[in-house]
Amino acid sequence: MLDISTFSDKSIKQILTNLTTEEELNAKLPGGGFLHIEKDLPYLVIYRKKKDDKGASRLVHSEASYLIAGDEDLKGYQDLLFGISNQLSPIFKTYMFFEIYTGEPGINQFIIKGPEEKLTSTLEILRKELEAINSTFSGLYLQAKIKDTPHRHAEGDEPLMDIDKAKKCGAVIISLEVPPIFRDEEGNLYPVFFRNFRDYIIPAIHKFIFDYLRVQTSFVAANYNSLGPKYLKQKVFEIDKKLAQIENSYQFLWLVSPSNIYDIKKTFFESNYEKLLDYHYRLLPIDPDVLKRELFNLKIEDVDDPAMSFLFREKREELDQQITMLNERGTRNFFYNSIRLYKGVDRILCSEAEQLLHEVEEVPFEKSEELIDSKAFSSLARKEFDYFRKQDENFKCKVHIRKDVNIMMVSQGELYIPEDYKMNPKESEALIQHEVGTHVLTFHNGSRQPLKQLSIGLADYDPLQEGLAVMSEYLVDGLTPNRLRTLAGRVIAGNALMEGGDFREIFRLLLEKYNFSPIRSFNITSRIMQGGGFLKDIIYLKGLVELRKYLQDGGEYEPLLAGKFGIKHIKIIKELTDRKILNPGVLRPSYLLTEDVTEKLNLIREGLPLSQMVSK
Repeated sequence: MLDISTFSDKSIKQILTNLTTEEELNAKLPGGGFLHIEKDLPYLVIYRKKKDDKGASRLVHSEASYLIAGDEDLKGYQDLLFGISNQLSPIFKTYMFFEIYTGEPGINQFIIKGPEEKLTSTLEILRKELEAINSTFSGLYLQAKIKDTPHRHAEGDEPLMDIDKAKKCGAVIISLEVPPIFRDEEGNLYPVFFRNFRDYIIPAIHKFIFDYLRVQTSFVAANYNSLGPKYLKQKVFEIDKKLAQIENSYQFLWLVSPSNIYDIKKTFFESNYEKLLDYHYRLLPIDPDVLKRELFNLKIEDVDDPAMSFLFREKREELDQQITMLNERGTRNFFYNSIRLYKGVDRILCSEAEQLLHEVEEVPFEKSEELIDSKAFSSLARKEFDYFRKQDENFKCKVHIRKDVNIMMVSQGELYIPEDYKMNPKESEALIQHEVGTHVLTFHNGSRQPLKQLSIGLADYDPLQEGLAVMSEYLVDGLTPNRLRTLAGRVIAGNALMEGGDFREIFRLLLEKYNFSPIRSFNITSRIMQGGGFLKDIIYLKGLVELRKYLQDGGEYEPLLAGKFGIKHIKIIKELTDRKILNPGVLRPSYLLTEDVTEKLNLIREGLPLSQMVSK
């Protein structure tokens, strides 16, 4: 980072030299100023440092190219701007200075100052985007006005560059006066509203800049999202790392599953479905109070990048809920927080489950059927691991066969298999793609991203993860009738739990009304009742339904495997990818190489009912 204490011909020349040689230029400037420019961008967003102007500078901090002009040596700043434009405008045909400042208290309109006749359509885009804020925030009633004037700065300020000088260095000057509605009468910020206001304003400005670049310059941008910074600030990586450390300090699914499930199952069946042992849970390896203190000490409010700010706030809320639930295992409060975490069972999802159970019949288990055990399954998993290593030598994963787990699961990239687990070969192929081809793969792909959140999972990532996992079963012809019924049964069990059902009532509901086998009825019920009532299992069918709709709406499949995130995050993931922050996944699952995978996905896009996704 350059540290320029005073402007001189030498210091300005040093900045201009670095501008052409460095991918990212950062420079401390006189009077508390700061310059950040990423290479080859034909614009600069400017804010002038002022007293009692809280929040205003943060409107530009998340730009890929911005200047905070300090409160001294105006002449030096004028010379610097002239030099920047004079050097870069020949490369791009022109160079734009876009200054942002706040208006007087009480004003209710944005004022756009620029050459209206020359940039009619481009300035109109900005005006419309800014006025559309009224549909997002109720009760604002803001207006946006274009003012064609050569005085493109705040009243009372000297210009950073006048129009005549701008013409000499190939610059275009535009300014935006922002109504300071995010502050109270004493000038203090409304912090929550300011954050939302800022997160709206920034994309509006980017849409305007994108149109300007597209029409007036030789610069090529994929879309307005790509105008965000390609290099995240250090504080973003620090918060990302700390959030990952907090989540990795405990294994949520492991800690909410009973350690005595084998004894519970044995006693329940030996007593003819009457005697139910208490669930026993593993001791917590963390202190929830200490962990929450660490969580809320993170200064997420200082993150000015709208995308990262949103993702971090979401994740903090989810971790807060999980930590609370760990402290409430075995209580009714655990169940209430489970509803918050997994959003409960809605009418549409329950109807889908009912329809599936009506249309898909249980296939009886045949004793003569060949089964493979946990050891054979672990061998199959290791073969898939070898396939992944051929794609990326950095791939590492271990298989654990455990007596004290009641479900097969992937936790922090590791595969856990119950010791007594048995399945037929067809189910095993589906489970390999479910657990390894989806959960292990997306963990690894996420771990190869610069943000750790993509490996541990963004908030509410589970529905898409499980939707992808179940879809992979369909794509390898392994989605059996009983498997699909189980997913529907979990939703029915979750709905019964929300209506007040206990273990025995839910078990008998599945057994007697929906014709599940005793073993399947127990497995569904024991999972839904762990912790005190755990609704995670509803997300398998929920995720499949959401994924099907996404594909029917024209969504792409493979980009969903780049890490662990939800369908609601797709727009942000695309933005961060366009900004070159995130990368495509390094691993591809083997099922995408099968000949008929495209045909099967097209059937889904064309509206294939869930009941017809079962393997023949």
